[in-house]
Amino acid sequence: MERFSAPARHIVPSLRALPGVIAPFIVTRYTVTRYDQGNAMAAAERMKAMRERRQARGLRELRLVVPDARSKVIRRRIAKQVAGLDRARELAALRWIEAVSEFDRE
Repeated sequence: MERFSAPARHIVPSLRALPGVIAPFIVTRYTVTRYDQGNAMAAAERMKAMRERRQARGLRELRLVVPDARSKVIRRRIAKQVAGLDRARELAALRWIEAVSEFDRE
């Protein structure tokens, strides 16, 4: 008895015979649930469709570009900036944030 119910075209043949393999099929969302293998949309078309669906729900995409904390140069720059902070002012800012935060109120 097989332990999965994926359509046969999505099963990876080399994994089917391995003992203990529970899901030997492709799990890509667009291959399995949205589009046929032969009628797959291009990546740009899928993104456009996704944006249109989100826009219809009142959502919009927001992209953020942030410093890469894995970079030694960035970490040094952040450490230098943190070292220059005034502890008393930072504590005052934290107290103010806690005072106006509605998440910490009982």
